[in-house]
Amino acid sequence: MLLRLTTTHTPATDLSFILHKHPDRVQTFPLPFGSAHIFYPEASAERCTIALLLDVDPVALVRGNRGSEGMLSQYVNDRPYVASSLLCVAMGDVFSSAMAGICKKRPELVDLVLPLTVELPVVAVRAKAGLSLIQRLFEPLGYQVSAEPIANDNPANSYLALKLTANLTVKQLLTHIYVLIPVLDNAKHYWIGNDEVSKLLRKGDGWLAQHPECELITTRYLRYQKSLTSAALEHLLQAVAPETTTQTELDQEQVSEPTERQSLHTQRHNVIVQRLKASGAQRILDLGCGEGKLLRELLKESQFSAVVGMDLSTRALAILQQRIERLPERQRQRLSLLHGSLLYRDARLKGFDAAAIVEVLEHLELGHLAAFERTVFGFARPKLVLVTTPNREYNQLFPSLPADQLRHRHHRFEWTRAEFAVWAERVAASYNYRVSIEPLGPEDPNHGAPSQLGVFEDAT
Repeated sequence: MLLRLTTTHTPATDLSFILHKHPDRVQTFPLPFGSAHIFYPEASAERCTIALLLDVDPVALVRGNRGSEGMLSQYVNDRPYVASSLLCVAMGDVFSSAMAGICKKRPELVDLVLPLTVELPVVAVRAKAGLSLIQRLFEPLGYQVSAEPIANDNPANSYLALKLTANLTVKQLLTHIYVLIPVLDNAKHYWIGNDEVSKLLRKGDGWLAQHPECELITTRYLRYQKSLTSAALEHLLQAVAPETTTQTELDQEQVSEPTERQSLHTQRHNVIVQRLKASGAQRILDLGCGEGKLLRELLKESQFSAVVGMDLSTRALAILQQRIERLPERQRQRLSLLHGSLLYRDARLKGFDAAAIVEVLEHLELGHLAAFERTVFGFARPKLVLVTTPNREYNQLFPSLPADQLRHRHHRFEWTRAEFAVWAERVAASYNYRVSIEPLGPEDPNHGAPSQLGVFEDAT
């Protein structure tokens, strides 16, 4: 069984530092069921590929484990060839430091987003699921998926040669593979117990709770054991529960003009509503709607004939649903709620005049932005997209915010004005939009405004 990981980052041989494997050496690691060999088919400044060759001994795999639950009972099978839980065990052994985010010689490389390609010559997946399941698992994480079918005599399984391409950190990619390959194959070779729940939560930290197929992944990873699946999903649900704003965070939001005692939160919503009204838009998306504060403002305007709120948090949507019941009937009829992710193409998001994405971007992992861009600007493609995000330069003006700390404990990043402009202009050029960037909130002459607004208009 072979795994190939390639980068074209410059210098590409940085990959060897991240993975703690020297390009000039072939290394062999003993495993309970065989051995793993690490080598570099190519290693230059322009392109570097590392290969993990897993040599599975079918006899060693079953020796001493007859009758044990989860162990393979046959000597002749597809285990030596397909990507399976055996591969994941090998990865956990030979790439343990990289998967833990440890790189003592070059620590700055751990969080570096690289152009990465993974090739798996043989992946097994149930015949009825096939390529569709692979796409559902990997595309929301920002991967481009390419798969070629492999002829076989087993009607129960499909075998595919799989190629995955994405811009991610190496740690992110390895943990994705580690969790999702057994989900595809659905035939772990070892006992599934409480330790597997802890392992799944560790390896899924930062991405699994937000994945649109979180329940499917958890269920298949834990081999349909209801008690274990329920325990894991409970932990994951807590990870995406609506954020409780602390008093410090409330203080930071009370940014107002001397004559207008409005919170920054209110100012954002007022600007968004006025922008949408001026555009003539009638069908509006609020993506990442949370508990619905912007939705309530949108419903006050009769111009908006259809208002749809979407959020990943089922708890936030449940709270919002209760609040909807108290709205006037005419407003309730114009409002719809959707459970979904901004990282996954969703046909329900197509056909809208405008989308508001207010203080959502910074809650995503940087490695997930490409999937977000494809979903919103490439697939849903509203005529107008309004994106607001904090301006990191302004943070030092908050007296209660320690130096170099992000504005909210759940923010994954915050951009300066220049960084936001670079991102916005690249997205606009890639998806044929025009973009303008405006300050949002009171401006400081040196640090700008507390938030920044990107106004994307369809240029087609």
